[in-house]
Amino acid sequence: MSSEPSIFFSDTNERQGSFLRRTFVIGAITAVGGVALTGRLAQLQVVQAGEYATLATNNQFNFRLVPPPRGRILDRNGVVIAGNRPSFRVLVVRDETKDLDQTLDLLGRLLPDTVDRRRSIIRDVNAAPRFSPVPVKSDLTWEEFARVNLYANELPGVMADMNEARFYPFGGSFAHVIGYVAKPNDRDIKAIEDAGEKVPEILYNPGFRIGRQGVEKAFDRDLRGEAGGNRVEVDARGRVVAEDVGGSKPPVPGKDVVLTLDADVQNRALEVFGEESGGCVVMDVRNGDILCMVSAPSFDPNLFVGGVPSSIYRALADYERLPLLDKAIYGTFPPGSTFKMTTALALLDAGIDPKERVVCTGGYRFGARTFRCWKAGGHGAMDMHSAIKNSCDTYFYHLCNRAGIDRIARVAEDLGFGQAYEIGIAGQSSGTVPSTRWKRAYTEATSWDDDGTWYPGETLSVAIGQGALSVNALQLAVMTSRIAHGRKAVQPRLVKAVGGEARPQAPAFADLPFSDQHLDIVRAGMAAVANDVTGTAYRTSQLGLGDIQMAGKTGTAQSRDYKAGESRGPRNAQWSRRDHALFVAFAPHDAPRYAIALIVQHAPSGGSVDAAPKAREIMKTVLLKDPDMRARIERPLPPEAVAPVGVDEGDAGSGPGGEVVGPAAAAVAPPPPPAPRPAPAATSGPRPYLSEPPR
Repeated sequence: MSSEPSIFFSDTNERQGSFLRRTFVIGAITAVGGVALTGRLAQLQVVQAGEYATLATNNQFNFRLVPPPRGRILDRNGVVIAGNRPSFRVLVVRDETKDLDQTLDLLGRLLPDTVDRRRSIIRDVNAAPRFSPVPVKSDLTWEEFARVNLYANELPGVMADMNEARFYPFGGSFAHVIGYVAKPNDRDIKAIEDAGEKVPEILYNPGFRIGRQGVEKAFDRDLRGEAGGNRVEVDARGRVVAEDVGGSKPPVPGKDVVLTLDADVQNRALEVFGEESGGCVVMDVRNGDILCMVSAPSFDPNLFVGGVPSSIYRALADYERLPLLDKAIYGTFPPGSTFKMTTALALLDAGIDPKERVVCTGGYRFGARTFRCWKAGGHGAMDMHSAIKNSCDTYFYHLCNRAGIDRIARVAEDLGFGQAYEIGIAGQSSGTVPSTRWKRAYTEATSWDDDGTWYPGETLSVAIGQGALSVNALQLAVMTSRIAHGRKAVQPRLVKAVGGEARPQAPAFADLPFSDQHLDIVRAGMAAVANDVTGTAYRTSQLGLGDIQMAGKTGTAQSRDYKAGESRGPRNAQWSRRDHALFVAFAPHDAPRYAIALIVQHAPSGGSVDAAPKAREIMKTVLLKDPDMRARIERPLPPEAVAPVGVDEGDAGSGPGGEVVGPAAAAVAPPPPPAPRPAPAATSGPRPYLSEPPR
């Protein structure tokens, strides 16, 4: 028989006291904890309630930046030359994808061309801020857009939407002057930080673009606008569940920029260049407005908006005709015979009689060297008018040292050479105008093996636009505009207005330091170049627009040094070894309104054959767009202005230097030249044929 286990207490009072102590300690601890918990809850719910309510709201809502529509760029007539267009795109949000690699694999089946860019896509996605959508592909076709939306439920973190993309409707016509847009890079961010400025948060947005080169870069802050944002509600994992329309901020579009360029003239200029390389600038003589500034060959800036493939970029960069280089304001060339008007003004300033004759026998002996004229048989007796008309090198060889290199350099600077212009965009080359001071500085800077002395033989090369002399197309256009205007140092202008506010023009043009009589002599020579049957550009300079005629000057400039006895032909040999062809002109020659400068790099023939015809076609477009010129063209010609029967424009031919040689037209009377303008009573008085430029 078993018995129940029993517990025996030896001391009832001792046992009861121990139990009460433990109960008291545990109860005290529990009470303290309760008080602390109650106090903490009171602090959270009463004292810090507002603070934590704000944090909870911030965790519930996110503010996602929205890039603003970029401002447009317009020509002088309101034609859009850089705008925005709708674009379908597909985006990926890294934090909403379960597996980025798997997501990209699925996308690759829908959009096969994303496979080749997979590495760059992953790099962009990983570099983007959290929950920020990253464009994977833009410019989707409607079929691609529909396909992505059809499978959107099976692609977590993938969305398709429509945004605005930069668009250049005229392709390469404005590529160099306008530039293009591209994604900001590390260099852009560092440049802002180095300037001590705060980096705008929008620059980290993968869909944002900034200006590169030209007007897009120079006016980027105006064109950029102000970023907006969408206030969206997110869940605990950061996924968007709704949009708070009331808390969103619409973006502010960028400002429009209006240029002085004319889209029709710009397009025509690029068209006439064809496959040739070079630059062209057209200016309004009266106020300096640039109507055309084109560089050829060009490139399509639309390729750069979404990121140009490296293969295409390398093809553009490696092409010997350098389509990425702006040859209108950055590329410099020797001006050749287009510089002879500058030398002529320096000779007149030195007191040389324009009627003084120099006999050209085909060259000029100076020291131990013979400087050849472009016409091997020589031009015979030449005064200044004939020397400009026939582009006689010997005349300028013979007289240039009587003016001296420093006087020639001073006149060149007065006409606009050797300087950059404030036209709103950077990247201009100032070129080189040699002088005694320039040579000393150049010798010291380069440690050239020379004592820095300027030798008279060097002046001969500069006098005909060769030697160390280098200019760009914009400078040639400024020179031509100033000669055409006659009184004022015309300054070029490219930007008319920004954001609807007119850009202030330059201060009143300074006076030119040349007398009217001297300028008349030079202009008469230029008129003979284009309108005398024996002029170097007669056959290729006839506009066929009523009584409107150009005054111009051809030029054929060496691109390299020739060895003694080496021929400068054939012209269609290796491209990089050809000479450059140039032509400058203004029209109408009796009431100047427009000036043009055109350079053909490594031309097949020369100034009269390659450059003048192109300039003529561009000038015709300019004149036909001017209502005043059209009215003049359409009015009947007076009987005395009709050319006599028997004149054959085909009698002139191309000479070995690219200049035009004509037979002695003794039996054929040339068209009567325009009546000479009466000389004003004082050299500082108003010109009778040109109104003051509008200010």
